[in-house]
Amino acid sequence: MTVVPTSRSVTEGILFTDQYQLTMAQAYFRQGIHERTALFEHFFRRYPNYGSHQAGYCVAAGLEWLLDWMESAHFGDTEIEVLRSHRDGAGRPLFGEDFLSWLRVNGTFEGISLRAVPEGRVVHANASVAMIEGPLVMAQILETSLLNHLNFQTLIATKASRLVEASRGQQVLEFGLRRSAHFGANAAARAALIGGAQFTSNVGLSHEMGIQPRGTHAHALVQAFMALGEGELGAFRAYAEAYPDDCLLLVDTVDTLESGVPNAITVFDELRAAGHEPVGIRLDSGDLAYLAIQSAQQLDAAGFGNTRIVLSSGLDELAVFQILAQIDQEAPRYGIDPDQLIARLVMGAGSKLSASQGQAYLDGVYKLVALEKDGVLQPAIKVSETPAKTANPGDKDVFRVYDQRGRSTADVMAPAGEGVADDGLTLRHPVEAHSIRSLSEDEISHIEPLLVPTLRAGKRLTQAADLEEMRARRQADLERLDPGVMRLVNPHRYHVSLTPSLWDLKQKLVGEARESVPS
Repeated sequence: MTVVPTSRSVTEGILFTDQYQLTMAQAYFRQGIHERTALFEHFFRRYPNYGSHQAGYCVAAGLEWLLDWMESAHFGDTEIEVLRSHRDGAGRPLFGEDFLSWLRVNGTFEGISLRAVPEGRVVHANASVAMIEGPLVMAQILETSLLNHLNFQTLIATKASRLVEASRGQQVLEFGLRRSAHFGANAAARAALIGGAQFTSNVGLSHEMGIQPRGTHAHALVQAFMALGEGELGAFRAYAEAYPDDCLLLVDTVDTLESGVPNAITVFDELRAAGHEPVGIRLDSGDLAYLAIQSAQQLDAAGFGNTRIVLSSGLDELAVFQILAQIDQEAPRYGIDPDQLIARLVMGAGSKLSASQGQAYLDGVYKLVALEKDGVLQPAIKVSETPAKTANPGDKDVFRVYDQRGRSTADVMAPAGEGVADDGLTLRHPVEAHSIRSLSEDEISHIEPLLVPTLRAGKRLTQAADLEEMRARRQADLERLDPGVMRLVNPHRYHVSLTPSLWDLKQKLVGEARESVPS
């Protein structure tokens, strides 16, 4: 067997795909349907379920990096040689030379058009996140990378958003780089920022996103100075000398309340005497709520009531919720105003955020929903033994319906171009035949289309949004979402619905598919 040398440009380029995409592509080619226009849909079936707590919404992320990848991914000489080296079970070349020649000329995403929900927006289970149209072969090959880019970043942006909301508006710092899945850490950090984290410790990614990286120091700094005989206080003084205007000290290497905080206060006094103001301390172990209260008491008594207290050590949204609830209850016993203490906190989120602990993947799928026949896109359907997995056919638009409170009350899918009327709507559950909801004209304040034309024949139609714009989209959507949908545990179900015409089309195609099965 010939071994073709590869590099990251190969492993991360257009061959960043599954083998079955390529074998299907050749099958399409053999049947002469490879250049027919196809329409695929991306959506996710279920919200993340972390076991002890569950999400009731997601935050879209990953689109910009997908578009960047699509611009450069193509079948060049090296990629063709890789495919030429593949063999079938009989030892013959798996891919024919005619198919490889076609790929070499046509194997780019220049023919792909895409409508998608912009990054940062709230999205919901079973509603279209993206519609992808283009030549069948290349639209098929796109599946793996699209799902990889959008599913993971949406998963992490959602986790970050929940953590930010649980933090009651206090800063969240992402620092999961050391334990993340290799270079997936960059995607995780980017998604966390879109989801509302203010900063990340990831230096390169921070630069890419136009923000300053943030961090403190590790226990190793204190251990090093202890090994040299200079102790924890010597370590703190060395750090303060190096960073007099950015001094934030990790205080739990020896004894948080008996050594760490007192030594930090000594150094803070020295900094202030030299004309500098300290930033604060970090707590990385123990009962973080209790230690925050006790540390605040010591810092306040020493005149450092405005310093930050960074909490870390396995934080996720549920842990943060519990910490703040404990502070609410316990802080007044020690003469500490809980609201003032919480306003000083920064939540440092590492592995549980960057790995989405409890739910390691988003159940996002990519389904063929229409294929060209006789010059017309014909709706296609996949019928499943599990009704919830039967896809919604055809080209679609997605609309968000707002009630008279200005709250989003349903996401509605309709056949493309049909639209939805604001003078009254009948909404059909995608699966449950007898689940029908009606909204009168008086119950609707406005209706908003969600899918934005992003790519037409490989050309971008929109400019990349900056980080603040993506964060603003998320915040605006959350403010219009019912609090019950945002609950950390057992969130209220958000309505994703079909218009009657789309429901009827789905039932017609399901019936035809079942009738075609021999009895």
